[in-house]
Amino acid sequence: MKDQIAAAYQRIRNFVRETPVEESGLAPGLFLKLEHLQYTGSFKFRGASNKLALLTSEQAATGVVAASNGNHGMGAAAAARARGVEAEVFVSSQVARAKAERIERYGARIRYAGDDPLAAELAARRAALESGRTFISPYNDLDVIAGQGTIAVELVRQLSKIDAVFVAVGGGGLIGGIGAYLKAVSPATQIVGCWPENSPVLQQCLNAGRIFEVAEKPTISESTSGNLEPESVTLAVCRNVIDRTMLVSESEILQAMRLILETDHWLVEGAAGVAVAAWRKVAAEYRGKSVVIILCGRNLSPAALAVLQSSPTSGLSEST
Repeated sequence: MKDQIAAAYQRIRNFVRETPVEESGLAPGLFLKLEHLQYTGSFKFRGASNKLALLTSEQAATGVVAASNGNHGMGAAAAARARGVEAEVFVSSQVARAKAERIERYGARIRYAGDDPLAAELAARRAALESGRTFISPYNDLDVIAGQGTIAVELVRQLSKIDAVFVAVGGGGLIGGIGAYLKAVSPATQIVGCWPENSPVLQQCLNAGRIFEVAEKPTISESTSGNLEPESVTLAVCRNVIDRTMLVSESEILQAMRLILETDHWLVEGAAGVAVAAWRKVAAEYRGKSVVIILCGRNLSPAALAVLQSSPTSGLSEST
């Protein structure tokens, strides 16, 4: 996918923000890719922008459909608005009201469908097929994955050496795109996939070699939760690029989010905390190496923010 990702970078570079890399106060040689400073507060704007840029004039005139309980919906809505394309975003009943309102503020119509993110995805894909509109998947689309991979194009220009990259994993589009590019241009770079213990969906699917429904528990890493669309392309992509997998607990995620806020002064969402927490567990193994953590987003729901602001000993509530 290297050429596809390089082409995506040229295609969207004037639409997306090149996010900075800064050395963290947590350890020498530890770098943070500040993707939470991307437009809409998440890397998702990249993938949606690439998909929108590839539409024919006829497809653009027809409009697009997306499915997301948060970041992808915002990214798709904003990318569509930037190109004058009508967008409809399907959300599940689990969506935080604040996130649904933000999607609407970016110009998309909201449509509720199902009780979980996968149900909303499947309903959105059906609606797109029936109406002749283009479906913009959060992860199950090589064009979207290529857009997310443009992060790696920036990284190799910003840093002279990258020994390892820690990436939170939901549907697999982010780590799939980053990993595909880095494996082509920097094959010695280790790609570390990071999951919350409460929602290890793609990790379990990779272990089994197939996509199946994985039981989940509530997690503050809201952006990585949800099961996968059947036959998602990310299973094969991620199998080829992920070198190491790690699971982290809810308390470890919260501690990592608080630590980044205290040390580096960045307020990030739970998914970014997952990658930080994973690095903390094995930091000693990477001493003296050049390591990157992707801070993938900053869009905390009010419930997640309340948990973060609560006492360090409090846990995640079932309502989060």
